[in-house]
Amino acid sequence: MNTSERLVASLEALGVERMFGYPGGRVIELFDHLPDSSVELVRPRDEREASVMAEMHGRLTGKPGVLAGQGPWIGSLGLIGQMEARLASSPMVTITEASERGNYSTLAPYQQARGDYGGLDLPKILDGVTKEHWFPRTPTETVRSLQLAFKHAVSGRPGPTAVILDGDAVTAEFPEESTPKVWDDERQTATWKAAPSARDVAAATLALEGAERPVIVAGNGVHAANAYDELQSVAEAYDAAVVTSYLGKSTFPETHELAGGVIGSFGHEGANQLVSDADVLLVVGCRLNPMDTNWQAPTFIRPDEQTILHADIEPQNAGWVYPADVGLIGDAAETLRELADAGGNDNDWAGDAAQEAKKSFHAPECDSDSVPILPQRAVSEIQNVLDEDTIVTADSGNNRFWLLNYLQVPAVGTYYGSGGVGGMGWATPAAVSAALATDKHVVGVAGDGGFAMTMTSVETAVEHGVAPTFVVLNDTSLGMVRQMQHGPDDIAGVEFHDTEFTKVAEAFGAVGVRVETPDELADALADGKESDLPTVIDVRIDREQDMAETLQSSFYATVGGLHE
Repeated sequence: MNTSERLVASLEALGVERMFGYPGGRVIELFDHLPDSSVELVRPRDEREASVMAEMHGRLTGKPGVLAGQGPWIGSLGLIGQMEARLASSPMVTITEASERGNYSTLAPYQQARGDYGGLDLPKILDGVTKEHWFPRTPTETVRSLQLAFKHAVSGRPGPTAVILDGDAVTAEFPEESTPKVWDDERQTATWKAAPSARDVAAATLALEGAERPVIVAGNGVHAANAYDELQSVAEAYDAAVVTSYLGKSTFPETHELAGGVIGSFGHEGANQLVSDADVLLVVGCRLNPMDTNWQAPTFIRPDEQTILHADIEPQNAGWVYPADVGLIGDAAETLRELADAGGNDNDWAGDAAQEAKKSFHAPECDSDSVPILPQRAVSEIQNVLDEDTIVTADSGNNRFWLLNYLQVPAVGTYYGSGGVGGMGWATPAAVSAALATDKHVVGVAGDGGFAMTMTSVETAVEHGVAPTFVVLNDTSLGMVRQMQHGPDDIAGVEFHDTEFTKVAEAFGAVGVRVETPDELADALADGKESDLPTVIDVRIDREQDMAETLQSSFYATVGGLHE
């Protein structure tokens, strides 16, 4: 058995069902052994799409999504998914290589990635994105490095790790005995969950029991820990209203009587007001980034007036942005389980306040029959095909905020957005990955700019026999930037050629539908849900609906808003 065969054996032993990647360089040796293994290769058209698919797989399943490809392209195109994984806490393992081919690779200008003269420094590139990376030189080190990559991708705060395959070690014979010893894959990758101290749990419990207006802010850490039941138990035990960050959307059913919506600069006005009105805030698995905190608007979160309990698996996150009265360091599920068992509260405020806040999910525009279709109405039609077994992936840009505000998800683990690094082009490959990993209906929503970036993922869906519905909210422009203009043609590069996405879809072997009225959109969404082929719906929306003007939080406006 050579090293590449042993690496594939490790992937099988660790339960990897599929690998996302593109053959090139020394990973070809790895790909050479995949046909004889149980690992399925998903090869989209480029490393960018593969990286997003791997990131989404990790985010959705909690198991590392595996990305593989040649070093220079994994370190460029493939960084998109790795950056999202780092900031969205998605477990991911990248297997790449230094493009080493004997002595020639150390001579400029031959392609190599060790950082020698004439070459790029791939380890330095990956060091800026991954949690950990390894550059092993021997067969034994290579296999142990892969094991450690899987271990560290899920330990503590999840994220991306990378192994850079080097030179002839990939094809060298793997020794039966070695120093250091290569241990069993499953034993070597075992991890343990951390829990907060009893003293901190007691202090947090005391604060929650004494609260008159308790509010929970649930972030992406609840997704990462699969702590949905535990979050609901705490909310109901302490009669606390629940709001989420953008990445935390669908950690709590937004139809629940205690749900108040999504906070942030372009979040629900009602949810933001709940946080401002609270006397005790329990923040769970949320970093409280600038968008979440309305750029730290002075009247939003006020540590001098509110008690802040911050639960996070990463110690540095607790109390990073705002001083915390109690830090609860540990896995979100373990922390919430401890709190639910420790006490309770009963108040007359949370239920009524959450119901009032939930009014922000709807606007008169959601019922409009106007043509072109209002984006609010488009989201309302998506809402009509949404059920507990439908997953929505949302791209960056205006579409993301229309969805955030007007799509009320009925179940946990059903909404995922590009909100780590927040790159355009994420939703389409993410939708394909979600469809591959589950048997659920998937709706991927993007603007025409974001969809065009990665629309070849539609072909990947056709190739692998999955049938997501891709909704393109098409205003033939880079809508969010266009609406930031102070006058006509104030910003260059915001207008797009009117692409016929329906013809693109048909060329890939999918179904393409152009819709111009709300009724046509409703029919297309219903048909897409029942179709055995991927469906691309080109939705012609009203480009004059100003997202920022419509959705900007009053708290965000106080610090200057989008044009600060």
